[in-house]
Amino acid sequence: MPLDQSTSDNVENYLMKLSVLSSILFTGSILALCTAESFSAGAEAGDWKSLFDGKTTAGWRGYGKTKFPEEGWAVKDGCLVKVEGERGGNIVTEAEFNDFELEWEWKLPPKSNNGVKYLVTESRPSAPGHEYQMIDDSTVRDPRSKTATFYDVLPLSVKSPIKPPGEWNTSRIVVRGNHVEHWLNGTKVLAYELGSAEVKAAVAKTKFKDEPGFGEKTKGRIMLTDHGDEAWFRKIRIRELPAK
Repeated sequence: MPLDQSTSDNVENYLMKLSVLSSILFTGSILALCTAESFSAGAEAGDWKSLFDGKTTAGWRGYGKTKFPEEGWAVKDGCLVKVEGERGGNIVTEAEFNDFELEWEWKLPPKSNNGVKYLVTESRPSAPGHEYQMIDDSTVRDPRSKTATFYDVLPLSVKSPIKPPGEWNTSRIVVRGNHVEHWLNGTKVLAYELGSAEVKAAVAKTKFKDEPGFGEKTKGRIMLTDHGDEAWFRKIRIRELPAK
């Protein structure tokens, strides 16, 4: 049965409003991509603390410095970005952590290299902390240098679930007592014990072999490295864990 003019106008208005609402929802989802607030309320509840607010570099400074670098790093589209070709140096949290769970999202362009270091000390600048490697895996052959490894020390224990360059990955580091875990995209890819015979033997075969205390437990900062390549970070959060 044909619609009268009034009904036809109402349908047309409804469809127009639906189209506008869909556009608003889509735009909102794009704007929320990099913001820490895009975590669900439940995930943010309790003892989780955001380390990056999506707007400023508050809570971070240059490694061995008192201020944040003037170049090399930028806040863009709600993300903390390592600017390609600009060397601003490594950056660290102002706060130190002992037992914690750290989570963040990141992406790299093809052929790029970066990393997140933890248990970072400024008394050992040549080996400041343990590195969770982030890299285009197609550029490396050494299994100890691929994404989510304990860089140069321990390889992954399972097949890597890494996503292609340009796509977002989710990483997690858990440190409780001497136990450490590396996670990538929901999969635990590595676990080890700080100060263990396994770690000591592995460190002895690396460039860190003469670094005092490397591979052992220490309270320290979180570091985002500057290897000169572009890297994007978002949703960086941490929660302290009870001592084991």
